[in-house]
Amino acid sequence: MTDYSDVYYLPCEIDPVDNLEVALNRAARCDTLCVIDDANLHPVLAREIEQQKTFDAGICSEVSCFRCTVGSEPVRVVYSPVGELSDFDDVRRYAEAAGQAMRRALKAGAKFPLLVLPAPTERFFAAPLVALLGALHELYVPLQLREDVPAKRQRYAKIGLLHPDGAQRGQDLLRQVQSLEAGRFVARDIGGGDPERMAPPRVAEYVLQAFAGGPVKVTVVDDPRVFERDYPLFQAVNRAASTVERHRGRIVFLEYRPPKPARKTVVLVGKGVTYDTGGADIKAGGVMAGMSRDKCGAAAVAGFMKVVEQRQPQDVHAIGVLCMVRNSVGEECYVSDEMVTSRAGVRVRVGNTDAEGRMAMADALCQMKERVLSEGLPDPHLYTVATLTGHAVLAVGNSAIVMDNGPARAANHGPELQRAGEVVGDPFEISVLRREDFDFHRGKCYGEDVLQANNLPSSRTPRGHQGPAAFLMLATGLDKCGLSSAHPIKYSHLDIAGSAGDVPDTPTGSPILALAQAHLQ
Repeated sequence: MTDYSDVYYLPCEIDPVDNLEVALNRAARCDTLCVIDDANLHPVLAREIEQQKTFDAGICSEVSCFRCTVGSEPVRVVYSPVGELSDFDDVRRYAEAAGQAMRRALKAGAKFPLLVLPAPTERFFAAPLVALLGALHELYVPLQLREDVPAKRQRYAKIGLLHPDGAQRGQDLLRQVQSLEAGRFVARDIGGGDPERMAPPRVAEYVLQAFAGGPVKVTVVDDPRVFERDYPLFQAVNRAASTVERHRGRIVFLEYRPPKPARKTVVLVGKGVTYDTGGADIKAGGVMAGMSRDKCGAAAVAGFMKVVEQRQPQDVHAIGVLCMVRNSVGEECYVSDEMVTSRAGVRVRVGNTDAEGRMAMADALCQMKERVLSEGLPDPHLYTVATLTGHAVLAVGNSAIVMDNGPARAANHGPELQRAGEVVGDPFEISVLRREDFDFHRGKCYGEDVLQANNLPSSRTPRGHQGPAAFLMLATGLDKCGLSSAHPIKYSHLDIAGSAGDVPDTPTGSPILALAQAHLQ
């Protein structure tokens, strides 16, 4: 594994400056100004942009590049306007504009661009942060390209950063962004890696290095006998892949214990299906392409734990579990109609082997429930994070979905997570679990407790993204930890199938930003 710690999990070095004159007159002067908002600009630059608008009205709505003299010498200006924001726009417009500015600057031949950040507004007070995150997202270089072609490991060696309130505010913002970008960097590396580079054993190797020497403890489970005994639903999915050594499953635990008594406990279980063939219910019709992204839930969990490592909260206990498995097809693959008893002692009948994500996560989620109950962890909240259903994409497009159980709903978790995501441009829609979702998954045959899935794709199943959350509760015993139980536990299922980023786009790292905003501020 190549060590990239010299860039601190940023795509390049970032140099905050006091003002344009400093940036343009220093020895290593910037050669391109990337501007995404008209407010609080240098007078000469503001006047030049206004003149360009009178010449070409199109620059108000699309990215443009022109020459301008600010200071002693001409400089290239890339102007990527946010535009007029309606009631239905959100802060992501700043990230999109900043990303477009970086893309246009690269195309123009820039070597050292200066990103001129927008001023915060009453409505979008996090606009500078979100704009910088948008620029860095555009500059990310995939792990395999960094490893295979070291000369291309960075698109820029360095960019300048001009905050409207000066270099000190830029430094403060950079510290905040660096912790978030470290998490997204890790999530992109894992989520975007191809099925061989990020096969389960190599994900474990990557995670061990990424967290080496830090406050997050990493434990890897790789023994098939342990899988059979403690994670039988996971092992059912892993069975075919385990015949190929380099594809054998791994369950990776990451844990951060705070220096002070914990105020709350955040537990995230992520779906890490490194490639999803559909198994015996094999994907057909060309829909198998892109299935290397089916590990973006686990990738986001690793990314969130990286943010935890960077910020080291004083009173938040955080646990992440990566359920890394390949859903392979072959003589050993699990099949529909199999009966598998879960860790919780629930008899599960397999209905569709392409519903493997819920199988991969259920036993680890059950284990985390057991820890919460046996150790008395303070104010626990359990999550599953998964690119789980095509139905989620049909229902809400490129947003993530949050589904709460009774205790989480009573704590107003869904709306609070949604508000946190709105601040940082990581949007959530809220779906409500209902009795019908549990009825759908209750056993239909004598001798079975739970039906894993029907034999239709989720996109053709009514309430196709809510049902899996009900299955996860039924298969783990979390359905017995509701509001009226002796031990209520908050649980939320996050379906990020629409928000994680599909091939050929760069993985987004969703929902790292929203979770960090909600739990680590």
